Amino acid sequence: MAKARLNPFLLLCGTGLFAIFSSTIAKSPALPLFARDLGASEADIGFIAAASTVVGILVSLPAGTLSDLLGRRRVILAAAFVFASAPFLYLTVQAPWMLVAVRVYHGLATAIFGPVALALVADLFEQGRGQSMGWYSSATLVGRFLAPLVGGLILSVATYQAVYLVCGAAGVLALAWRLPEGQRPKDGKPLAVTLAEQRSGLAEVVRSRPILVTSAAEALQYFSYGAVETFLPLYAVTVGGLPVWQVGFILGAQLLTTALSKPLMGRTSDRAGRRPLIALGLLTSGGATAAFGLGASFPILLLAGLAYGLGLAVVTSSTSAFVSEQARAGSYGTALGVLSTIMDVGHASGPIAAGLLIAAFSYAPTFVAVGALLGLATIAFLTLVPAQSESAASRA
Repeated sequence: MAKARLNPFLLLCGTGLFAIFSSTIAKSPALPLFARDLGASEADIGFIAAASTVVGILVSLPAGTLSDLLGRRRVILAAAFVFASAPFLYLTVQAPWMLVAVRVYHGLATAIFGPVALALVADLFEQGRGQSMGWYSSATLVGRFLAPLVGGLILSVATYQAVYLVCGAAGVLALAWRLPEGQRPKDGKPLAVTLAEQRSGLAEVVRSRPILVTSAAEALQYFSYGAVETFLPLYAVTVGGLPVWQVGFILGAQLLTTALSKPLMGRTSDRAGRRPLIALGLLTSGGATAAFGLGASFPILLLAGLAYGLGLAVVTSSTSAFVSEQARAGSYGTALGVLSTIMDVGHASGPIAAGLLIAAFSYAPTFVAVGALLGLATIAFLTLVPAQSESAASRA
């Protein structure tokens, strides 16, 4: 019986690994450097980096709700098609505006895939959900870890086009995996009844203060992540004079720390509670982000990157599990779609705000300001999400 539960989960993890490798190598570290070589300014680069994430604001919630209605597998396959096709469009880009258009299309893949894949994990595991989500996230983070390393090495010896060919190959592999079904589509009921149930579930989710505040906390975490992943490569290359392969190593080490920490942090949150872990992770990430402003040397950026990766793991290993526990079983996709939508607002805003701040004040003050924002987010989260909401969820 355990083996029957494990195999579908491994298939999902394999799909996630290739899909996220493909989406990450498209942007880290290639995207800001490619945009700069096309003539984009730092403010322009912020908007280009945000283009794919803005799509998530519009698409993640409908995708999660649609997966509650039609089943997870069909919706994930639609995302996998975009993962497989979008990378080859980068080969045609010759101007910054073209890069924006490709990023918008590519953003559909992660906007659909993210919340629906997590909802599928919630379907497969009622017990130990935090740990299971941590293992799934670690599988995707293996892809995130390898992507900047491979991308940096390719750029050291070849062109941007070579990076996007590798990106496309990984996207095709993501489409080729056979996916588990998860929650069955809601057959046997009139469409009007099913849609009414979905509207009721959505209304319940958006009225939940713990869900909304937790989603906002993750949004601020990804606000910082958007700023870091977009401008840390430029900071290291232009201010620190680091070679591209070292930048890829820093980004890869950061993501490896997240990947290795997530299952343990998920298990810890299953036992110790989600709320304290989320607060601890926000505080750790805030301190690490501010530390990037101490200097653009390799040792400082590496140590701060390792700390940031740990903080990211602590936060994100708990938020998805906490949100799913606040929702009734038939609304996991909707609840996680709300989480993903709000998170994407933060993720999209991060590079835009950071680009404008860097243009006005330079890199170091911007990293310090973003770190301070996460410190304030920690206080707000602990104030607005009472401990009782967690105990109620754990009893459900």
